[in-house]
Amino acid sequence: MNRIVSNPKILGGKPVINGTRLSVDFILNRLASGASEKEILEDYQHIAIEDIHACLAFAANSLKNDINIEMEFEK
Repeated sequence: MNRIVSNPKILGGKPVINGTRLSVDFILNRLASGASEKEILEDYQHIAIEDIHACLAFAANSLKNDINIEMEFEK
């Protein structure tokens, strides 16, 4: 089963966890903001740890073969 899907009728085609309206970027932003996998699973009991891992894998795969440019971030 593919855990990450994209459908133009759901969130404008953003990649989401299959069977939900939780986008990959939403889950990644939760993790980046310091939420633990456990907290996310408690807040969204209809997803599994494998869904979170699929979001991370999707992001990693999306960055393959990209051209890297130097970026400056605000501190």
